[in-house]
Amino acid sequence: MAAVRISSRSGLPSLLVYLGIGVLMGQDGIGDIHFSDAEMTQVIGYAALVVILAEGGLGTKWKEIKPVLPAASAMALAGVAISVGVTAAGAHYLVGLEWRQAFIIGAVVSSTDAAAVFSVLRKIPLPARVTATLEAESGFNDAPVVILVVAFSTQGPVEHWYHLLFEIALELAIGAAIGIAVGWLGSWGMRHVALPASGLYPIAVMAISLTAYAAGALAHGSGFLAVYLASMVLGNAKLPHWPATRGFADGLGWIAQIGMFVLLGLLVTPHEMGDDILPAILIGLVLTAVARPLSVVISLLPFRVPWQEQALMSWAGLRGAVPIILATIPMVNGVEESRRIFNIVFVLVVVYTLVQGPTLPWLARTLHLGKGPEADDLGIESAPLERLRGHLLSVAIPEGSKMHGVEVNELRLPPGAAVTLVVRDGKSFVPLPTTVLRRGDELLVVATNPVRDAAEQRLRAVGQGGKLAGWLGTADP
Repeated sequence: MAAVRISSRSGLPSLLVYLGIGVLMGQDGIGDIHFSDAEMTQVIGYAALVVILAEGGLGTKWKEIKPVLPAASAMALAGVAISVGVTAAGAHYLVGLEWRQAFIIGAVVSSTDAAAVFSVLRKIPLPARVTATLEAESGFNDAPVVILVVAFSTQGPVEHWYHLLFEIALELAIGAAIGIAVGWLGSWGMRHVALPASGLYPIAVMAISLTAYAAGALAHGSGFLAVYLASMVLGNAKLPHWPATRGFADGLGWIAQIGMFVLLGLLVTPHEMGDDILPAILIGLVLTAVARPLSVVISLLPFRVPWQEQALMSWAGLRGAVPIILATIPMVNGVEESRRIFNIVFVLVVVYTLVQGPTLPWLARTLHLGKGPEADDLGIESAPLERLRGHLLSVAIPEGSKMHGVEVNELRLPPGAAVTLVVRDGKSFVPLPTTVLRRGDELLVVATNPVRDAAEQRLRAVGQGGKLAGWLGTADP
């Protein structure tokens, strides 16, 4: 917890703080803990990554990601292929690595880290299209990268490249189908079955997300893509007790990140890295200055994205713990020079995280891509009333909401929904139709099952557009 506070106050990426804790605890630090089990690190890293992808998917809004889905998919597929090829060429010709090791490093570092992207971008006021594209890319590109790293670590560069492309396409298709199916079935069940305690809802949602990963992996598909898509379906399904679920998932995501980073710090041996610092910087320079921009430009050619946004996306290809975890795959498979590959990737991630993360806000301002603060969305929590065939909506009016100053009768809720109680300054009262709502108020809205969704949509519309939402060009969402 102290490390979280230090990283937020200093602007230092939390990744480096936790890696530093792991290094200090290790054999070259004050803890003198000897840990070298790459296979255990890989297993725990995979588990942590599943939780992080689930948390990221639950927080992804479909209405924001839908317009950028083709662009994000292109960056996660064609962009990864371009990045792997260019980075591998740089590792071979500039550093002198054999082609097999070069392709492994190229594949390992071509994955943008979901944890790093989710944590950094959500703090920067960027245009919604840029943030959504980068978040979707980071959620999608883990799957093809894992397939490539495993393929290169078991057999080196593939002779028949079309076999590998077919395998990637098949695994992604299986993972996507299973993820969407599990997410849809899970959300349907959550909305139609009232659990006996509100604390069970967050556990059930995470269990459904992890089930998607397990089902995808057992079906020889991409479990990572399955868990991300299932979580995204659940996150957009307006489930009961949603704020509590998001808080629970956020806490699990932090635990996963902290545990994963500290464990990776334990695995590394700093005194062995001296000879790998310069190669790591050179490969990172090729990746950051050539491979990533080239992959972004080529992938986004059909979509007419402004050059300012392309420049920011090129610089925002954040690496984090995921490449370090993937670097344990060749170690587990006994690939020659695998320890050197791990050291190079570790140094590359640390150095370029220090450079890229803190400079993103400055670059966004320089490219005039920042945006002013927007009104926070309403905090709406739903609890099913199974026997009464209805829902109780708890609505919190945040600062900046355009619901401030609106009378209760001006909400124009659908028939079957009504504001039954207002809590203001710690006191509750039954509102009149002419009661004026204020920021900071909490409302209790009772809605029958058929109009529950329409009532929530109308409340959100008024929060964003005021009492005339839907009449003067501001459509209900």
